[in-house]
Amino acid sequence: MRKFVIEREIDGVGSLGDKELGDASATSNDALARLAPRVQWVHSYVSDDRTFCVYLAEDESFIHEHARLSGFPATLVYEVKTMIDPSTDRRDKLAQVA
Repeated sequence: MRKFVIEREIDGVGSLGDKELGDASATSNDALARLAPRVQWVHSYVSDDRTFCVYLAEDESFIHEHARLSGFPATLVYEVKTMIDPSTDRRDKLAQVA
């Protein structure tokens, strides 16, 4: 499975309460159940008017199909090529020890 970050423009999403976010999660989960096992939601980050969602999917078409089924826009979709973090500069050193 490939990893994607989906930017969704949703006005006011950052001001939603737990109930509304829970309802949104349930709507997303219903769409995911219809597409399983080809797409998986990992987690999302919520800002004022956008969410940034991390998904695993066989290919980008399943991201767009989830958006269609759930009603949540996939404004921009990015495929993740690799990941870096604070330990990235030590990878070579760690590999030499192993």
